[in-house]
Amino acid sequence: MCEFKIIRQNDGSQIQEDMVILSYNEENELILKDVIGMGEVIPSALIMDVNTINQKCIILEHPIIKSFIRFVTKLCDKKGVASDIDDLIGELEKLKTST
Repeated sequence: MCEFKIIRQNDGSQIQEDMVILSYNEENELILKDVIGMGEVIPSALIMDVNTINQKCIILEHPIIKSFIRFVTKLCDKKGVASDIDDLIGELEKLKTST
């Protein structure tokens, strides 16, 4: 069984170790669980790399990722509507003004 160390790409820090389940919940949050079901919820992150040889998983965290995953999921399910595009554009506009 592979047990992964979870590393944050943003700064190289280790978030968790011995994680065996990496998945997303209905709210598009990243769920990390160990063999007994304990773990952590990362609100807005994307899995960038999973390496079973060195047993590391690299994740990227950013507030926009959750909105982006929700948007792409709706598009793939053919449930995306114009207001979903507007919502994502609104999130991007907030980012533009904050930088």
